[in-house]
Amino acid sequence: MATGTPPCVVSSHTMPLTLFLLISLSLSQSQQFVIPYKAPSNCSQEQFFDISSLSCVSCGQNQRQSPTGLKCICQNGYQTLTTDKMSITCQQCPNDKPAVTQDSFGCILCPGSLTEEGQCQCPAGNVLVERDVNGNLLDEARCEACNGKSPALSVPNSDRSRCERCHASFINTSCMCPSPNILAGGLCLPPGSLSTNINPNVNFAQLKFSVLSAWFLENLYSSSASCLVFSNLTACQALGNMCVMNMHSFSGTSTDACGIFNIIFRSKAALSSTQDISYWRSTLPWLYYGDEPGLASRVLQTDPVPVRFSLRGGKKNTEIKMIAAVYNVRGEFLRWESVGRSNLQICPTPKTEQAAAFSFGTSYQENCVLSVEELLRTNPEPIFYDVFMDLGGDDKRKLLPLPTLVKNQQYNGRFINQESIKNWYLSRRIFLIDTLSGREKIISSRPKVIRVASSIQIKFQLVPRTQEGQVFPPLIVVTYTDVPVTDNKVQTLSISFTVEYEMDQNEAQIKTDTALGVMGGVAVLYSLLKTISWKRRIASPVIDAATLIKFLLFYAGDLANVFFVITVGTGLYWLIFYKAQQFVSVLLPLPVQEERFVTYIGCAFALKAVQFLHKLILQVTVDIFLIDWERPRNKGSRIVQGETKREISTVSIWRTYFVANEWNELQTIRKISPTFQIMAVLFFLEVLGFSNLALRDPWTTLIRSPDAYTPPYSLILRYGLAATLWICIGLLQVFFFTVLYEHFVEDKIRQFVDLCSISNISVLLLSYRCYGYYIHGRSVHGHADANMEEMNSNLKREAESMCGQRGLLPNTELQTFHVSLTNHLRLQYDRIRDSLIRNNRPSRLADSSAVSLCETHFKAYHTMNNFLGSVIDHAYPDMDYIVKDKLMFERVMGMEFLEPSEKSIFYNDEAHSFTDLLFYGNEATLLIFDTLFFCVVDLGSQSFVLAAVLTYIQQTIFGFLRSILGRRNLVNKTLVDKRFLI
Repeated sequence: MATGTPPCVVSSHTMPLTLFLLISLSLSQSQQFVIPYKAPSNCSQEQFFDISSLSCVSCGQNQRQSPTGLKCICQNGYQTLTTDKMSITCQQCPNDKPAVTQDSFGCILCPGSLTEEGQCQCPAGNVLVERDVNGNLLDEARCEACNGKSPALSVPNSDRSRCERCHASFINTSCMCPSPNILAGGLCLPPGSLSTNINPNVNFAQLKFSVLSAWFLENLYSSSASCLVFSNLTACQALGNMCVMNMHSFSGTSTDACGIFNIIFRSKAALSSTQDISYWRSTLPWLYYGDEPGLASRVLQTDPVPVRFSLRGGKKNTEIKMIAAVYNVRGEFLRWESVGRSNLQICPTPKTEQAAAFSFGTSYQENCVLSVEELLRTNPEPIFYDVFMDLGGDDKRKLLPLPTLVKNQQYNGRFINQESIKNWYLSRRIFLIDTLSGREKIISSRPKVIRVASSIQIKFQLVPRTQEGQVFPPLIVVTYTDVPVTDNKVQTLSISFTVEYEMDQNEAQIKTDTALGVMGGVAVLYSLLKTISWKRRIASPVIDAATLIKFLLFYAGDLANVFFVITVGTGLYWLIFYKAQQFVSVLLPLPVQEERFVTYIGCAFALKAVQFLHKLILQVTVDIFLIDWERPRNKGSRIVQGETKREISTVSIWRTYFVANEWNELQTIRKISPTFQIMAVLFFLEVLGFSNLALRDPWTTLIRSPDAYTPPYSLILRYGLAATLWICIGLLQVFFFTVLYEHFVEDKIRQFVDLCSISNISVLLLSYRCYGYYIHGRSVHGHADANMEEMNSNLKREAESMCGQRGLLPNTELQTFHVSLTNHLRLQYDRIRDSLIRNNRPSRLADSSAVSLCETHFKAYHTMNNFLGSVIDHAYPDMDYIVKDKLMFERVMGMEFLEPSEKSIFYNDEAHSFTDLLFYGNEATLLIFDTLFFCVVDLGSQSFVLAAVLTYIQQTIFGFLRSILGRRNLVNKTLVDKRFLI
């Protein structure tokens, strides 16, 4: 017990005053209570650590600190007198009895010398006797010699308190071990049984030094000799444990633990094997599988485990049963122990979560950070495990030994288990924490190094093409970390425990690569057709650098579609077949095997981004002109200087402004609502729990218990789920918009075409130099500048079929066309357009009186308007055109077989293909780009919410850019003042 200052006695009269002063002082200061940090190591030899006050307290007179530092004991030569429960008093022993008894409560006269602690010391072979049979203290201690001869054959025990029979290895007539016999570890060994030139060092290869282990120094030779000479089972197990503590490492000439074990292993080759296993010699533990080339692959990939795993149905079997034979460091068998009770899992994880590690198909991952101090406190000695798989069988219960791969194992100084499987050396026994072998000098000292199994992996490999859920023997992979103990209070170590499931992915990878090759080849051909079509549409027969760049741009988009189809198909395949299987026939690719799949997704996204930007640039640089068919009408007549003059009204520009403004609003409309798309996807993934389908387990449960273990996500499943959900919701929106909403509510594209007819405005759109689209908006009434009464009358006449039809050709309704222009017509168009662009000057809103358009500008605008109108009216025989239908192959291939050499060609277009110059007509590209953007962000962040937010921001930014740049292009090409585009 600790000794401290006697407690003060406070009278009852002073207690209220003292309490009042303490409370008043506390209230007046109003500060936090702070105490200094103290630990037992901070206390001096004259102090002890008071666990109540968490401080160092001085020991009493004639006292010193105990070895634990948590109490005080009497100094040498002083006996202990008990005074009360809180303190001790030390009294010096008299001169006639100078020694202190072993229990420190008495003084006694010694028959011989004293130890450094001031206690009696007896010679070897004697025990110290201080009390009689009744427990009374003797006046003088006695040294009683143990009778080492027959029939007693006794020697002092370890603490020399009594005599006990000597070991059976000694000569039968005496407990002496005469020369030339060798005394080691309490055993008397015959000479020549084992070389005394042993290596008791433990090699810590990660730290590149060895430690002369006190445990090995004391026990290695005796355990080895006892195992070799006497076939002592416990000694053989202890020797095997020391080999395991040395990482199973050995060399051809080594005399360390593993070297001696292999010497004994070879010496017992003539004896029978244990359990009919050639690698398990009689009396020895099974540590190695052997060193034959290719043995590891034969053990791991030849014979399936005679257990079938099923996930559903009446034969459901998902429990992985493992059991371990447990030994202590001395080689004593402790017990059989079911694996899964925190024995192989060092991290302090709740048992409900730890149980998930042994549910078949659930990829388990457990990580934690533990302090070295905690590891030292809770693991004074290592525990060893021989792990088996329990095959069941009730009365005929069978066990399958599980092979172990120790990553730290060395052979002749080379790490063999970090190479290919053909060089592996499989082993059996493992331990988790070794704080014993790194102790120098004495076993009770603090270890210089500790060794911890920082990573344990249990790997299951599925039998190829199995339909019955068969697996090969599981492999336990252990990686140890050597930790030098410097400051154990602050040192920490990362620990992990994982269970992985894998199958041969070579066949699936070959199929994927084949699909990529075939579809990539088709994409090359399709891109070539697009490039040929583009060359025709720009009327350029020369193959130059621009042609190559254009081909690469087309190929980027087509190859992006190939990657997208293959990745989504692959993700959907794993999602369906892995989650819906009954007997296990497929397993998910490992995270390392998913890297190539993620690369494909990255390629798809990058290529699709190139295609998207290409289309965006085309749309904001398209040539557009609004052809106004309206002609001035006579207002009336008036008499000027006796002559009658007819007044001609001007044509209003408001119709052109109105059509241009409507086109500007159409530029960014889509067939889906991006906001609804994002909210719907998040609702399914996060609210309804669809994201749980992407977890690396075979279960299809959408709602998981908060206490249940949540495995990591599979990137393939996560991508397949998110992409499929995004595409499905997008397609449903497109179906609703095109089939229902546009037919029964509002069709803005058809409304725009109608608006052109009502406004008497035609629209020419040239996406390429000699190719584009034409919207025929010439009014069947001849005029569009009309009052309300006239406008209503015109619409009524049209509704009652009392006037002509709106089509370009007589008696037709078709108003939209593809146009393929001759080079001559394009050159004339460019000459007029160049004068328009050259004379175009932006107006300033601040100075509305300033002249913004010069006379030549007006003239060029009217020239272009009259020119295009005349071309449509067939006024130029050398720039005439014909109207025809596209062939089916022309529509499928996206190119025209005829080149417009003498006449331009107007192809009938009932599908309103001019929307290709809007977001509206590129919904597939936009939908795939948004899908890939969402999935790429999610795969990088593992957060659907963040991916949704960034996708919304991306859509907003690109929509804003498309609107701004398209508006600027519209102003420059049509001469419409930007102030009227609202």
